[in-house]
Amino acid sequence: MPRALDAVRRLVRWRFPKLTQISTAELADWLSDPARVPPVLLDVRPPAEYAVSHLARARRVDPGAAAASVLGDLPPDQPIVVYCSAGYRSSILAQRLHAAGRKHVANFDGAIFKWANEGRPLERDGKLTREVHPYSLLIGRLMLLPPPCEGAG
Repeated sequence: MPRALDAVRRLVRWRFPKLTQISTAELADWLSDPARVPPVLLDVRPPAEYAVSHLARARRVDPGAAAASVLGDLPPDQPIVVYCSAGYRSSILAQRLHAAGRKHVANFDGAIFKWANEGRPLERDGKLTREVHPYSLLIGRLMLLPPPCEGAG
């Protein structure tokens, strides 16, 4: 894994010390276990990033959305995993959801970049893909795969 992505992960843990983090392996195991209630996956990236790829069954929500609007139709005990590109934006929303009273909220440690770097499945328009929006050219360097959208900002 690129050292820069590891640095972002450490920053997230330092900035959000009380936030539960879930690893890629833990989430993959959870999603593949039919005996467990699957979490709601909230992708807090903008539409352009989500359109390139996302985790299967993920809901895109605005990163600045109020907790009440995000939680509106979810049962109170529904587990939630929030993710973005590297984990910082998702941590902000996960913290707001937790502050709004949700106890089963986790931030996805390393987020979609780590997931993709490990070769785990992503989808676009219901089909498998390996592409991930790089967020920006600088942040896109956190990925092992070459960014698919050169010049994206």
